[in-house]
Amino acid sequence: MDDTAAIKQLLEKESATWRAGDVAGHAACWHIQPYSRVLVSTGDGKALDIPPALMIAPSPSMGQGGAAVNSNYKMHVAGTTAWVSHDEESTAKDGQKTYSYELRLLEKIDGQWKLVGQSIHIRKP
Repeated sequence: MDDTAAIKQLLEKESATWRAGDVAGHAACWHIQPYSRVLVSTGDGKALDIPPALMIAPSPSMGQGGAAVNSNYKMHVAGTTAWVSHDEESTAKDGQKTYSYELRLLEKIDGQWKLVGQSIHIRKP
């Protein structure tokens, strides 16, 4: 599998495992580094600086069900680093939809792509 396909597969897995509450599966998508950062801009204009450790040991509120569809992938892969932007449409188990633009930072560690950071921006459709 080429790098772009492997990265896309990882990002699809990360989105799905979060919603499913699959802590081990979600943690396997990440490799927290000293410089890791998770930033979220909410729909009401707040900026959240989420502790990266929550990506591998999330709060009990993780995994409320639902699904996510990622689209409009744009990637830059340079050796063992990559950045990817994509759009996400998340549907909660009650049917409520949330839309975001996402920027993901990845590194290839021991031959496997892992997330090391991300920036999520909630948007109105």
